Amino acid sequence: MTRPVTVGVDGSPESLAAADWAAREATLRGAPLRIVHAWLWQPLDVGIVQDREAQAQSANGLLREAETRVASRRSSLKVTAEVVADTAVTALLSEAERSEMLVLGSRGYGALAGFLLGSYGQQVIAAAPCPVVSVRDPGGQSAAPEGGEIVLGQQGGPEDCDAVLKFAFEAAAERGTSVRAVRAWSLPPIFAYSPGSMRLADEAGGLEPFEKKALAQALAPWRRKFPAVPVTEHVEIGSAGQVLLSAAAKAQLLVVGRRARRAPVGPRIGSAAHAVLHHSTCPVAVVPHARE
Repeated sequence: MTRPVTVGVDGSPESLAAADWAAREATLRGAPLRIVHAWLWQPLDVGIVQDREAQAQSANGLLREAETRVASRRSSLKVTAEVVADTAVTALLSEAERSEMLVLGSRGYGALAGFLLGSYGQQVIAAAPCPVVSVRDPGGQSAAPEGGEIVLGQQGGPEDCDAVLKFAFEAAAERGTSVRAVRAWSLPPIFAYSPGSMRLADEAGGLEPFEKKALAQALAPWRRKFPAVPVTEHVEIGSAGQVLLSAAAKAQLLVVGRRARRAPVGPRIGSAAHAVLHHSTCPVAVVPHARE
């Protein structure tokens, strides 16, 4: 059974943009679309009138709005919609367990921070077992041209990022577009130098050629699997977040990895993913990989 592309909606313009993006992605993948809204009746211990029935009707109304919007634009797409009786984080992580990917709306960074900076969006992205895509709605106009390339951030060795590369190459193949593979690097602090690492860099002709070789090696098997997908290799010195944001200025999708491990303080998304989630104008896919 094909797992669905699932989108969480909350009635905001951003979540409706996420529903549109998820519907297109489901169509490209030949997958069903599932639309969910988390709502849990929690009476407040305050002296104000609380109407459970009205709140339930509101929750169902915003869900139907998203469902009707998608169905009117993609009549052949199989769509299911459900109000899930749970808190947002718990509901979305439960949906992620049985979804191909999870799609959320984002306001990005600013005075009105949006839920990626709030209490639940970042928690979901950090802990979801499937890829999570963050979609913006900048003034009701798409910032992701359909003809743009897929930009992916590559780090580590070939074995460290297979899930990220697979997601990016499949997305490019589905859309008939190209991949720009980006590897950012910086000079290591003096205490990070070791005879072994310096020997490898010397054999490659220096640090930058070493980084270029590492990127080429990681891409090689995916070039063979997807020979029709044009690939640009992009190696640049600088912070990963800044390099990726610059490379993805005209992209239709930015794909980054998240190491799927638990830190002492709980799941984390990493500095590069954190930066692009807050500042990228195109959708960002965060793909868990290399579980330790």
